[in-house]
Amino acid sequence: MQVKERQSHKITTLAPVTQLITGEGYLGSSSNTSSWYVIQTKVRQESLALTNLDRQHFECYLPLITLEKIRRGKTVMVEEAMFPSYLFIRLDTNSDGRGWAPIRSTFGVRNLVSFGGQPAKVDNSLITQLQNYEKQRLEQPTHLFNPGEKVVILDGPFAGLEAVYHMADAEQRCMVFLQMLSKQVPLQVAVNNLRKVTD
Repeated sequence: MQVKERQSHKITTLAPVTQLITGEGYLGSSSNTSSWYVIQTKVRQESLALTNLDRQHFECYLPLITLEKIRRGKTVMVEEAMFPSYLFIRLDTNSDGRGWAPIRSTFGVRNLVSFGGQPAKVDNSLITQLQNYEKQRLEQPTHLFNPGEKVVILDGPFAGLEAVYHMADAEQRCMVFLQMLSKQVPLQVAVNNLRKVTD
């Protein structure tokens, strides 16, 4: 479920969710009894936890990100949790609010993230920033390779050589440029035969 507030802030880099919620300015300080908290889910059960919490009429938010991945030798676009094994839940914690017990016993939920024995409260501004960032990344998915990036050829006669990624085509092949004899030589390579060069 989406939050109504909208701001123009953007998150430029991703950090583990526990670092985000303990970062300066992100721990909630509002006197409002309705606050966001962090749930740790079981491994790869974020969607299951979200579905089961939704069925209990809890307001939850699972930030997603669109990534390009190789499956069975072909590139596909997949949606994954921005923070694997975590999601956010909004709760009213006043005396009339719902308790923690139903959350802890929900299928897919491991526990509530806590610090010093207290559930970790998240400021509304962080949720708004995550939603803005999520919208941007869904519109501009993360690709395996970007033009101009250095890659390594993994197999074939040019295995082990570095090249510069140029573009992909509809046949799941990539055009790269090899530096040979002081010239850039174009070469078509299967997408699953490339690996990005890491610094």
